[in-house]
Amino acid sequence: MDYIPNILFAITLVIGIGYFVKNIRKLIRNIKLGQDVDVSDKKSQRWRNMALIALGQSKMVRRPVAGILHIVVYVGFIIINIEVLEIIIDGLFGTHRIFSGIGNLYGILIGSFEILAALVLASVILFWIRRMILRIPRFWNEEMTKWPKNDALNILYFEMVLMSLFLIMNATDVIFQEMNSGNIISQFVAPWFENFSDSTIHLIERGAWWLHIIGILIFLNYLYFSKHLHILLAFPNTFYANLKPKGELNNLEAVTKEVLLMMDPNADPFAATDEGDHEEVPAKFGASDVQDLNWVQLLNVYTCTECGRCTSQCPANLTGKKLSPRKIMMDTRDRLEEVGKNIDSNNGEFKDDGKQLLDDYITREELWACTSCNACVEACPVSINPLSIILDMRRYLVMEQSAAPTELNNMMTNIENNGAPWPYNQMDRLNWKNE
Repeated sequence: MDYIPNILFAITLVIGIGYFVKNIRKLIRNIKLGQDVDVSDKKSQRWRNMALIALGQSKMVRRPVAGILHIVVYVGFIIINIEVLEIIIDGLFGTHRIFSGIGNLYGILIGSFEILAALVLASVILFWIRRMILRIPRFWNEEMTKWPKNDALNILYFEMVLMSLFLIMNATDVIFQEMNSGNIISQFVAPWFENFSDSTIHLIERGAWWLHIIGILIFLNYLYFSKHLHILLAFPNTFYANLKPKGELNNLEAVTKEVLLMMDPNADPFAATDEGDHEEVPAKFGASDVQDLNWVQLLNVYTCTECGRCTSQCPANLTGKKLSPRKIMMDTRDRLEEVGKNIDSNNGEFKDDGKQLLDDYITREELWACTSCNACVEACPVSINPLSIILDMRRYLVMEQSAAPTELNNMMTNIENNGAPWPYNQMDRLNWKNE
């Protein structure tokens, strides 16, 4: 009978971690639906970016208030959960505060954890005030309703409860309080329970202990369904981010070779190429659905924090256009999840559902409102690139459907006929210098 709590703990742990691993496999499967892309260059710069941006939060502090609060929550939550290792060992082997044997160092560790827990609790409350009372505009855009709004609040409540349980667990642990070492914050919580009987206090401590570890497992599995998946994905996302100058657009290799062939005066356009030199023409130019995007772009959509910094900096959005870079990422993730569920329900095979990312999720009006200025890319705290998805979808419209706006079609026709975007004869292009 003495081993029943340990067995129940082991079962809870296996279920929680097992479900998490299952969802991570599904996540990797969905990301791999994207086209292959080579991002193996400049590894030293990629490691540096990951250290500075994902771990060091360097882009977060560009907005000091939100940035500092975020760092407190991020660092505090991660460090505090180091204690989970102790909880797991205690739960599996029936020990109690197994690491207390390290002496004074244990008091220093738990004391720092308690200070961080209090700071996290205060920061989360401030985040809630900013969102629900001050109503920061970027949290209340058109796309931030229903699930996105509730998701953000759910995480805040989760963190409030977990930090509170941690402090209550310490405050009601009589053995820990008697150590008088590390109870920097919990010593002020302990008097709340001084009128309770010893058995009741023990019951509260055990309840807080169980709820704390179960809450962490629930939080871990909730991440897959939440924007807070960026807690895990910010690291690979910043590592694989585009390292080229932000104004440099990628070119399709097949089209580039055609242009170079046209510009080469010595090339014979009718000459047959060697089979080994033949480059396969892509089945589709641009992207109309998530499978047409590359896997780094799909990693981007799962990493999106939905913070709205991109949309708040977008000149198109600021002037009342329908475009919201955040919505582009959210819509792409929704479609990718829909495709993943389609595969799950059809024994690992995608069956055409009559939908696609273009038109069913993202409208053409949104795509053509983009000025390609890269403000959204610059603003993102975890190196997400909404512009790359917009450009690939516009490329599809132009090259596959000839569906560019009239003004753009006129410009391209003028370039083809006159060598310039203006409707003037090539012989007249320099007449302005005579005026």
